[in-house]
Amino acid sequence: MAKLEIIVASTRPGRIGPTVGAWVEQEARMYGGFAEVAMVDLAEVNLPFMNEPHHPRLGRYTHQHTRDWSAKVSGADAFVFVMPEYNYGYNAELKNAIDYLHTEWQYKPVGLVSYGGVSAGTRAAQMIKQVVTTLKMTPLAEAVSLPFVHQFINEEEGFVPNDVITSSAKAMFEELTRVAEALRPLRSKAS
Repeated sequence: MAKLEIIVASTRPGRIGPTVGAWVEQEARMYGGFAEVAMVDLAEVNLPFMNEPHHPRLGRYTHQHTRDWSAKVSGADAFVFVMPEYNYGYNAELKNAIDYLHTEWQYKPVGLVSYGGVSAGTRAAQMIKQVVTTLKMTPLAEAVSLPFVHQFINEEEGFVPNDVITSSAKAMFEELTRVAEALRPLRSKAS
C-alpha cells in the first residue's frame, strides 16, 4: 500500500488551505487505501526561496532544510496538492517547494485539490501539470475543484463538502492508489 502525502500549498495569513487540507486528510484516512497518510504544510516547512548552489538533479544538498524536505518527499509514494489559484496560476511557494528537488518526485502520482473563485482553481491545476510531468510525476485526471471555496467553510472554520466534492475525492483516491501501485516498479528502479 502507498504512503500518501498531502501538501498544503498556501502560506499567506488568513489562508484556508489547512482547513481544506484537514478535510482531504480525513477523507483519505476514511478511504482506507493508503498505508499511511500525512499532511505537510508548506508554511511550516518554511523553505527559503531556492538557495541551493547545485542543480537539484545532482542531489548534492548543502542546507539542512533541503535535506529534510528531500527526506519527506522521498518517503511518499503519492501526493495530493491542496492549492489555491493566484492570478490564473498556482502559488510561488508550491513552485519553490517543487523546484528544490528532482529525483524525489519521480514516478509518483499527484492528485490536485484546487480552490478559488468561479474557476475553482482549475487554471492553476492545468498550469502545474506542465511542471510535474517534467519531473516524471503523473498528474491524475481525477481531481477536486472547489468553486467559491468560502461557501464550504462553516462558522467553526471547518470544511463542509457537498456530495459532488466528496465523490470527486473518492475517485481521486482510488486512482492515486492504482497509479501509485502501477508506478512502484519504476520508483524501485530509480532509487
